[in-house]
Amino acid sequence: MKVDASDYLMYDAETKTYRENPEQRVRDDVEKHYWLHVGRTIVKDWRLYIMLVPMLVVFLLWRYFPMYELLGCFKVYDQVLPVSEQLFSGFSYFKRLIAGGDALSAEFWRALRNTFLLSFYGLCFGFPVPIILALFFNEVKSNVARSIFQVLTYLPKFMSTVVMTSLVTMLVKQGSLTSSYGIVSQLLEALGLISHELANGGLLNDPRFFRGIYQLSGIWEEAGYGSIVYFAAIIAISPTSYEAAQIDGAGKMAQMRYVVLPCILSTIVIMLITKIGSLLSIGYEKVLLLYNPNTYVTADVVSTFAQRYGLEGAAKGIATAAEMMNNVIGMLLVIGANTIARKASDVSLY
Repeated sequence: MKVDASDYLMYDAETKTYRENPEQRVRDDVEKHYWLHVGRTIVKDWRLYIMLVPMLVVFLLWRYFPMYELLGCFKVYDQVLPVSEQLFSGFSYFKRLIAGGDALSAEFWRALRNTFLLSFYGLCFGFPVPIILALFFNEVKSNVARSIFQVLTYLPKFMSTVVMTSLVTMLVKQGSLTSSYGIVSQLLEALGLISHELANGGLLNDPRFFRGIYQLSGIWEEAGYGSIVYFAAIIAISPTSYEAAQIDGAGKMAQMRYVVLPCILSTIVIMLITKIGSLLSIGYEKVLLLYNPNTYVTADVVSTFAQRYGLEGAAKGIATAAEMMNNVIGMLLVIGANTIARKASDVSLY
């Protein structure tokens, strides 16, 4: 970097000498007393910083401390010895999962494929639904009606995973005391879309229907809550943009296309990047409550694979290595999606 004397000194034409630049004096004073200024700010706003303590504790306990156990994917697992004292095994677990050539390796690749497909289908079919809902909420003129619609779509998000999966199971498998299968299965049978044997046996017992049930239940659960961000971006659009479009003769659909969507494009890109980042981060809770050995071929994901081998099979090294690979791929997807978005639209996370 080229440094010029004028950055630090100022020429005085009267005395024909250089003296210290006042702006540089201010910068030096700020740098000299930087930490004093930080300390005064913390003391002044101490209530706000105390509110950060629970979040920091949660991150330390659930995000940073567990990283110590990641060493287990490079160590020979021993139930007695702590991770630091276990023997180093290198990349043996990763080699076995990737190119082991046995049933374990085949099962891992099946779980990785299912994880990607479930997330990819969720991205293709689930990502546009909150945007459509937000556009719909924006067109509802009655505040009372809009509030009712929003509350109804938000409610599934606030149900626990156990309650939500129980409802899904009842709808497609077990109906009432007098019926052996749910109302959805009965409706599909009445329309001739499925056979009586399939409806009676339960759609959740057929691997062909698991992905569809998983995606539909995910949209039902997440769409309303996900629309909050897009609706907030829409209501922030200046009314003058709509007025200018109306003067030019734009109808409702044209206003959505040329006013609303361009104005919320940055929000859509940011949410898309975060969605791609979690493409392989499927939680095991919902899958664990919905799947069974009959549907492993399409339902088993990396998280349930790790849970089954880590807790039930006592193969902690294999489970840790599987989760590590899943997280590394997810990180690479975030970096790739962010790079593409920054070059394509100048909008990115960092």
